[in-house]
Amino acid sequence: MSLKLMGNDVVDLKDNFRKIVTTLAERFSIPPIEKMFFPPLYDEGQPKNAEFMAMGLKGGSAGISFVLIGDTQSAHAYNMLRPEQFIGKDPVSFALEFGSDDSVKEMISMAAVNAISHFAMVKMGLEVDSTSDSLGLLNLSAQDSIGMVGLFMPLMKTIKKTGAKLLILEKKAELIKKFPHLNITLDPDELKSCNKVLCTSTTILNNSLDEIMTHCDPDAFVSIVGPTAGYFPDPVFARGVDVVGGRMVTDSDLFFQLLEQGEKWGNATRKVCFQKNSYISIL
Repeated sequence: MSLKLMGNDVVDLKDNFRKIVTTLAERFSIPPIEKMFFPPLYDEGQPKNAEFMAMGLKGGSAGISFVLIGDTQSAHAYNMLRPEQFIGKDPVSFALEFGSDDSVKEMISMAAVNAISHFAMVKMGLEVDSTSDSLGLLNLSAQDSIGMVGLFMPLMKTIKKTGAKLLILEKKAELIKKFPHLNITLDPDELKSCNKVLCTSTTILNNSLDEIMTHCDPDAFVSIVGPTAGYFPDPVFARGVDVVGGRMVTDSDLFFQLLEQGEKWGNATRKVCFQKNSYISIL
């Protein structure tokens, strides 16, 4: 079975992901959920060591999702979550809720999509590129104008060294005052001036990727990076994205242990990279 995601078949991004999950569930026996992790929710925003939740399947596959809670009602629902509520259940049922208006369900769905994708990639024997640096593929130079969608503080030093012009698109107006030395804008239309665009993988979860792409120059090189980009990249490649860089869990037991301890994931995960110009879909 194959999925048609190009041209007129592209309607809704999350619907495309649901179709992939349905295809994978028809082809494979997806294992049940064995582990769940939810970090505590902080009133003033999540600290770096508590930004992600995760779902682990029996056999070692796992998926990561960003903790993105929109309002007080969602925060209450999140605080009511207990890992034991999910153990033994079918991850497909959660993945098929991707596209819900409920931010808590969306977060869990993203983790389920990634966990199922991880399982299927292993079953298919898909050779995933773990050596290419998704940022390096942008081939940054002093002649480039970079659009950064979401403030990636860890990447600032690397980009600065290249001498490239940097524009940062943010939704948080307070960051303009907090970082007056940075070129931060709230206007996505300014991305048209950038020949290379770097997006956080959260643009999938918060439904902003489609809008972002409408503001990019059609010839711009677009890269999506972040731990939550552990899925089959077909839907985002169909939208004009050139590179997807994410993470896959290699040691589920260690990974969940490190999450519980609030430690860096270290050897429990590996970076993965998909390039549109070399990717051959096997869906």
